[in-house]
Amino acid sequence: MSEAPRKHSLTLGGHRTSVSLEDAFWTGFKELAAARGLGLNEAAREIDATRDPGTGLATAIRLAVLRHYRDR
Repeated sequence: MSEAPRKHSLTLGGHRTSVSLEDAFWTGFKELAAARGLGLNEAAREIDATRDPGTGLATAIRLAVLRHYRDR
């Protein structure tokens, strides 16, 4: 059973952008941000600032969520 990604809006550096994430990853991203005491935009900014230039933002968020749960 696959879940289609849905677009979600974020603001990075004053600019609106959207990322396509499956609901499970969006929920995990919200939990990751809350655990760090950050808002979603701030968490996305941190992920964006440290991601490899060849890695898309949505993929970087998925990987951050995976690391968050793996490291718990």
